[in-house]
Amino acid sequence: MTKFRFKLTGLFVIMIGVSVLAAGLLMGNSYQKNHQSALRDHMIRELHVLNAAVQWPVTGSEAERSSYLQEQAARFKEIAGMRVSYIRLDGKVMGDSDSDPATMDNHLGRKEVRQALAGGTGSSVRYSDTLKQNMLYVAIQVKDEKNGIPQGIIRLAMSLGDVEKSLNNMWLALIFGLLLLFVVAGIVSYRVALSVTRPIERMTAAAQRMANMDYAIRVPEGGRDEVGELARALNAMAGSLQGQLDEIRQNGSRLQSVLDNMTSGVVIVAHDGRITLYNREAEALLGSNVRERVGRSYTEIRQHFELVGLIRESLNNPMPLHEELTVYYPEERLLAINLAPMTISGEEDPGLLLVLQDVSAIRRLESMRSEFVANVSHELKTPVAAVKGFAETLLAGAMNDPETARSFLTIIQDESDRLNRLIGDILELSKIESRRAPLQFSPIELPVFLSRMNEILTAEAAKKNIVLDVQAEEELFLEADEDRLGQIIMNLMQNGINYTPEGGKVKVRAEIVAAEDGEEERVRITVSDTGIGIPKKDIPRIFERFYRVDKARSRSSGGTGLGLSIVKHLAELHHGSIRVESTVGVGSKFILELPLLQP
Repeated sequence: MTKFRFKLTGLFVIMIGVSVLAAGLLMGNSYQKNHQSALRDHMIRELHVLNAAVQWPVTGSEAERSSYLQEQAARFKEIAGMRVSYIRLDGKVMGDSDSDPATMDNHLGRKEVRQALAGGTGSSVRYSDTLKQNMLYVAIQVKDEKNGIPQGIIRLAMSLGDVEKSLNNMWLALIFGLLLLFVVAGIVSYRVALSVTRPIERMTAAAQRMANMDYAIRVPEGGRDEVGELARALNAMAGSLQGQLDEIRQNGSRLQSVLDNMTSGVVIVAHDGRITLYNREAEALLGSNVRERVGRSYTEIRQHFELVGLIRESLNNPMPLHEELTVYYPEERLLAINLAPMTISGEEDPGLLLVLQDVSAIRRLESMRSEFVANVSHELKTPVAAVKGFAETLLAGAMNDPETARSFLTIIQDESDRLNRLIGDILELSKIESRRAPLQFSPIELPVFLSRMNEILTAEAAKKNIVLDVQAEEELFLEADEDRLGQIIMNLMQNGINYTPEGGKVKVRAEIVAAEDGEEERVRITVSDTGIGIPKKDIPRIFERFYRVDKARSRSSGGTGLGLSIVKHLAELHHGSIRVESTVGVGSKFILELPLLQP
């Protein structure tokens, strides 16, 4: 833009310079012509005065006439300061104020002489070899006053040195004025060009920033001329583009937020096999990150051979496809994969949209549900079958034997109780898992609370001669749901009693556990027994529903297989945890840790 400004300034200066130079040349030429014309007219008047004052001699010899004219020429030279020449009609010089006529050439061929002979007056400008300067020659024809017969020619010659000096001075003034005008014109032109180009520079810079997607730029709008209108139009365009860009960015941000927070992985593959989109969930499900995947071919996903095959098949045959396959990287998962052809804007060939969903948990839950239904069916079937069998036996005639009838009725009652407990535990577990029974937290004094649990279970423990040893730190309070906490402790203590041989011992300890790395203090309740213990292979599954280590022993003790599962869920609802340590033949230790204060 600076080059354009200087070009525009130079153009203005050249135009002004050419105009002034042309005007100067025209003025100088006109001045020269006018000056010479005025000088010629003056000299003609001088000649007429000279002709009137000095009559052309017609008498005497030629030498006398020449001498007379020579004297008159010299005398007039002194008066007028101009060269005077008297020329005969045949061109011979009869007298001259500056030279000897005898030595002078014939003047018949001189331009002013010919013009005077032809029209009465004549003039010319030429260089004088004698005086070495330009001279103005003016001549008139002298006629006899009586008969008008031509007698000769009088010529005046005047140096043009003064005129030329005046013209040179005029040219010097003109050149100086022209240079000064060039400087002034340059400054004025630069200011004019600056006033024209500066808004254009600003608009050019603004347009370049708009090309770089910076639409917040604005240019001064200026006046009401065309440049101002252009600036206003540019600002309006920038504002419109800024609004559209903000909307596009907002939509893009919303779309990116949706993609990043989707629970399904989304991958878009272009028709040439390049991956163009790879969201956060896809990173978690398939491994790798966006930088490693976007812009590269899907064939580089070497950890998932089956998935690469599905993509290749869908690209070759663009039809919707749904598959479930197991991936082993970054961890083992079962993925539900939906592949659908999609047209990407600007591309004729269809791309491919992959939606990935981790269905491992769903399938595991389905399996657990099926297993739970099967276990419930099995657990319910056993007491129902017993009740049905013994009732049929009684109806078939066993009622007649009082001892047999009583034994059978006792069994029916026990199985009915067991069935009632099983149904109750199933309903309780369902209620806990569905969070339909919100906990009511309140401060609980553990020494008093555990003492009450001990009193409730003392009679049951006494039947097997089992010692209950319950101890808690004094004034130890815990924030918990009293009923649910009682359910936890009761289940753990009853398990200890049920699986401890006669003469054994069940201990309960409650204590504060020191905080670790900024965590809040926790309360640890430990229930240990001297029972049969749990094999190491069974410990990871001990809290599963209906899982029993010794199925025969569990049924004989009246257990439903749901107690520890209920304990685990209740502990988690209290934001706590439970774990087990056990040695076969030595005993088991259940460790329950709960926060001192609920969050």
